[in-house]
Amino acid sequence: MTQEVDLDAVIRQRIRGLRLARGWSLDALAARCYLSPSTLSRIETGHRRIALDQLVPIARALGTTLDQLVDAGDDEDVVIRPLPAHAPGRTTWLLSRDRALHGVTVAKMRIEPQREAATDQLGVHPGREWFTVLSGTARLRLGERTILVQAGDAAEFSTMVPHAIGAHDSPVEILTIFDQDGERAHLHVTDDVTPT
Repeated sequence: MTQEVDLDAVIRQRIRGLRLARGWSLDALAARCYLSPSTLSRIETGHRRIALDQLVPIARALGTTLDQLVDAGDDEDVVIRPLPAHAPGRTTWLLSRDRALHGVTVAKMRIEPQREAATDQLGVHPGREWFTVLSGTARLRLGERTILVQAGDAAEFSTMVPHAIGAHDSPVEILTIFDQDGERAHLHVTDDVTPT
């Protein structure tokens, strides 16, 4: 019974939150879902039991689905427990679910310093990339330029410019966001990558 009461409270908060996010008064939402403002007020405050025949027009008026409005959710849809994937000189942890953020992938990478020849291959692909340095110093190669990006700094660039990210002098950890093309170019699993 407690879970049902808690879910009712979540649904009420979602209705009120979505209404306020749109800048609507109770009257404005009531007009859109054909309920009285007093009924909506009592639903939001918990003074009226929520009925399915009321939730459907409320969800429609708020631009959401009934499923989204009543989804109980749990910690498993919130907490991501990334597993490291190893490649020579690089460890990657995927920090987002399958393109959960509108087609982008978030990853943490630890890059070990390597001989310059090992990082001479510059990649090119459509889109843009962004990263911030968590620790160490990143060496960003953009065409003929080499830019050192310190801990706490971020970089954003067009990926149509030939580019590579490496470690400068010591290991570097970065947090990066890739679009679909960037993910395919930088995180595509190959035979030399072994998840652990």
